[in-house]
Amino acid sequence: MSYQQPYAQQPELSDKSKVVAGVLTILLGSLGVGRFYTGHIGIGIAQLLTCGGLGVWSLIDGILFLTSNDRTDAQGRLLRS
Repeated sequence: MSYQQPYAQQPELSDKSKVVAGVLTILLGSLGVGRFYTGHIGIGIAQLLTCGGLGVWSLIDGILFLTSNDRTDAQGRLLRS
């Protein structure tokens, strides 16, 4: 008798795109637009108040949005590719 493992559940995906979030963060990161797009209002306000960390924070954040596969929206769902 062999034991069959159940299929692994696929993580729930967000309706937001990581490419859109990354491009918005790179282009308008000093206004926090990428974070507002993904629903992270608090971080978006922090980026707005610091001008995206004088551009450094927003540039790094945008690159991470585009290259990583574990970025989530405000509800904890993975962003679509």
